[in-house]
Amino acid sequence: MKNIKLLIVLIFIQNLIFAAGSISKSGTTASNFLKIGIGPRAIGMGGAFTSVANDVNALYWNPAGIAMLSDKQIEFSHVNWIADIKSDYFGVSVPIGQLGSVGAFVNALTMDEMMVRTVEKPEGTGEYFEVNSYAVGIHYSRMLTENFSIGFNAKYIRDKIWHMTSDGFALDVGVLYKIDILNEFRIASSISNYGTKMKMEGRDNLLLYQVGPGDPNLIRTNIELDKWDLPLIFRFGLSADVIKSQEHLLTLAIDAIHPNDNSESLNLGAEYTYDNLVAFRIGYKNLFLDEGEEGLTFGIGVKYPVSDNLFLNLNYAYEDFGIFKNVQYFSLGLNF
Repeated sequence: MKNIKLLIVLIFIQNLIFAAGSISKSGTTASNFLKIGIGPRAIGMGGAFTSVANDVNALYWNPAGIAMLSDKQIEFSHVNWIADIKSDYFGVSVPIGQLGSVGAFVNALTMDEMMVRTVEKPEGTGEYFEVNSYAVGIHYSRMLTENFSIGFNAKYIRDKIWHMTSDGFALDVGVLYKIDILNEFRIASSISNYGTKMKMEGRDNLLLYQVGPGDPNLIRTNIELDKWDLPLIFRFGLSADVIKSQEHLLTLAIDAIHPNDNSESLNLGAEYTYDNLVAFRIGYKNLFLDEGEEGLTFGIGVKYPVSDNLFLNLNYAYEDFGIFKNVQYFSLGLNF
């Protein structure tokens, strides 16, 4: 037990060290689709989900939360994000008894084809190009004690722009500790996207320069692109079930966020559940973030019993996005 407490303290201290003296470095990381929040339930709570983490979306927010789930869960979520960008996520988690829990997920970002434009042909060359990104991962977590869990994700990441691609690998690590006060009080921390650098490579790096007249004077040039870090995110969260009875459950949560490419911020959230059937959520994202556009969030969810051991989950969330107006999230899931 002393070793477990020491591990928790060390992870929290690590978060504080990385958070000290940070400055905004927006636009200095690759694969930024990994920063788009997953799941209407978590988004409805303002992204304050690190210590709540009690559904399959914990795969994204804090993998340690999966170890505390007693049933199998599957969920698909979709969002029409800003600028006609679409984000889709599929996750599954399965408990395997005393061995812990396993899971898998796919995170994809896509958009419609765009016209190729050049300086010479600003109205288009007649060609079209596509941009997409995805991450595919596997998960393992387990309870180390009755109240303390730890979880890990390993994932492969790919970005593609026309004929160029970039590949990388990353790990997510999280811990979650429950304390029997205020009905239930939770402390959690997670590190997301710790991995390799990303570098775009492909035939679009090649250019031909003509020196003088004639084909023999063509010079092949390869543009050397730089490598970029993944968007590393440190999260520290606290939550409590301030009201907990047979019919009523009110959960309050707060997360401190430290990314490697921006300044620190806070996420605040609340969720009220009636009779384990319908839930109402409200939150605020990126409080104190320098020049952040995200803000107020709210949402609703329904957990419909199909049979004694099968539940259908429907969730929706709305997020204010400043000058980009708003983003709306939808998900469909099963517990069995």
